[in-house]
Parts: sequence; C-alpha cells; structure tokens
Amino acid sequence: MVPRKRVAVVGVGTMGSQAAWRLAARGAEVVGFDRFAPGHDRSAAGGETRIFRSAHFEDSRYVPLLKHADTLWRRLQDESGRELRRLTGCLLMGPAEHQQMRTVLESIAEHGLEHEVLDADALAKRLPQFRLEDGDAAVLDRNAGYVRPELTVVTAAREAERLGARIHRYTPVREIVPAGGGVDVRTDEGAERFDAVVVTVGPWVNELLPGLPWEVDVRRLINAWYVPTSDAWSGAERPAFIRTAPTHCYGLPSPDGISVKLGLSRALHRPVDDPNQVDRTVRPEELEVFTGLLRRYLPDLNPDPIRLSVFMEGYTDSSRPLVGPLPGASNVVLLAGFSGHGFKLSPAMGDIAADLALTGTTDQPIDFLSTVGRAAA
Repeated sequence: MVPRKRVAVVGVGTMGSQAAWRLAARGAEVVGFDRFAPGHDRSAAGGETRIFRSAHFEDSRYVPLLKHADTLWRRLQDESGRELRRLTGCLLMGPAEHQQMRTVLESIAEHGLEHEVLDADALAKRLPQFRLEDGDAAVLDRNAGYVRPELTVVTAAREAERLGARIHRYTPVREIVPAGGGVDVRTDEGAERFDAVVVTVGPWVNELLPGLPWEVDVRRLINAWYVPTSDAWSGAERPAFIRTAPTHCYGLPSPDGISVKLGLSRALHRPVDDPNQVDRTVRPEELEVFTGLLRRYLPDLNPDPIRLSVFMEGYTDSSRPLVGPLPGASNVVLLAGFSGHGFKLSPAMGDIAADLALTGTTDQPIDFLSTVGRAAA
C-alpha cells in the first residue's frame, strides 16, 4: 500500500481552509497551522460578505477558474448543509470605454455568461438606488452575488477536520525549511516534517518567506457600512455592485437588509509595514472618499457610517496572484498576492493547491498565474 502523503497547510484562512478541505477529501494526512483560528478577522476574510462574480474585469482567463470555483462552492454547501453563498447578481458599472468595462463584455461574450446590459432608463426603473453618468455602461452579471467569508472559512476547516485533518490553532509557524526530501515546519513547539507544505498566510507571506523573489505589497483596507434612507435597497433585487471609474469601489447590501457595505481599490489603501501592528483605527479624514462616492453615485445611503472595519490584503504589481511551487522547492506550494480578487476563487485555488501538493501538477489553466518561470510579480 502506498503511504498517504503528509501535507501541512500553513495559514488556515481564505485559501488554506479550502486547501485543507480538498487535501483531506483526497485522503491526504493534513495538518493545519494558524496563528489565530479559522474564521478570524485579522486578515482579509472578515467583513460579513465578499463578492462572487462570473464576469471578470481584469482578465478573461480567470473565467474557467471561476466556473471551477462555482462547482466547488456548490459542493461545499451541499456537504456542509450551510448557506455560504447567495446569488443575487452583481451590477458592474463604469465608463463604457474604460478598459475594465470592455474586458467584462469580452469575457461575457467569450464564455457565454448569463448577463443583462442596462441603459440609464432601465436602471432607474429597476434599480433606482444606483446612479449612472453620461457615457456610463451597466452590466448585470446574473451568476454572481455574495459569499459569507467568516462562515466559509470555519465551514471549510470543519469539513477538513471531519475528513481527518488536524488543525493547530494559535500556533504561528516561524520557519519552513526544505530538508531530506521533505519540508520541516517549525513552530515554538518544535519542528515537524511533511512531504509537502501549502503556504497560504496572506499578509504574513513576506515575514514567513523573507527571500521570496516576488514582491507582495501588503495594504490596509477599510470597509464602511451605511444605512439606506429609501426603500430602494430593500427591494426583491439587491445585487452586489462594482464601479470601475473614476474611483474604483465596490459594495454589497448586508444579508439582514439593514445596511450597505462599501469598499475601495488598492490605490486608496495605505501600505502595511508590519501585519502584526496594523492600525485598526479609522480616522474621519479617511472617510472623505466614501462620502464623495455616496453623494455622487449612491445618494440613498446615509453619509454617516454605522460600522467600520480594517483588514489587510496582499497585492502584486500585475494584480495576478502567485500560484505554484517556490523556486528550488517543488514541495512547497505558494498561494499569495490575490490583490482583493481571491475569495470568490478560493475553492478552486484550494483544489489547485491540493493538485500541486499531491501530484506536482494540475489540469486547471493557471499558466498566467504560475510561479514556474515567472520573472516579475
């Protein structure tokens, strides 16, 4: 009998919980390590909701991966019996000639995605809470909506444990060292050897892997929640939304219907020097850009937020994540730098990590994301 592979998952959050689930489902001996515990809000997985969408602004090559993620979202819900995702649609808005809006329409046409194009009159009648400007386009991605990040991470980790995985909570990993055909994972409790290691530590990647040949820019992002002042936000159709320009932002109505969550893009996030010391206080001047967006595009939201939260995300220069083995260490699989786009892809990325850790290859189309032969981030 061929012995089971022992695989460590370092960081059991957005990507790591999914990797642990997929590895355990394939019969691997899985051991997870997390400096906090699955479902914590110290990184990027908090905030109650994250957007799932099928159409992609940045690169149509993501669409096959999103379709694979869609299948696995359904599987994780079926296996766990928990509602982790709800498809309410996602409204994509911006100047019609903006590159991201052109890419969305190209990806929709290339992959035959279910969608609707809405002009200003149709949008005003159907979704009056949103404002378009002259020259704007609006596309409703039908196979889209929101996922519940904290519940998803906890659920995927619990499913992994149900299948035999062990997770060491509140156990930060200090070092990962390839040794003797395996990999040593070192914590304050000592070292343990594995056949392969999946590294999914989010904003702590530069700290754990200081010699990483690619830069991951860690940023501090703010989410703010606002109360609607009209009935438009409580209608039957309450899609998530993204605006591309002139200020890139996104939003999601809260599942309870009480508020609307708003977030901004990378350019408006402050850099983080030390993820262990991130400033979690939001100052009034940091809300000015939110207030301007509400006044211009979302006037039915009260301008004073009822809730504020700070999270961290890792970005690469290309906004394409790093997916694959570390140079010179084929049994160390890295998932990092998802640039705010990772959560919707997370089940697919967990499955790809399992492929790479167990067989060294994957059938999923990740050439444009792969670390193999990659010169720049």
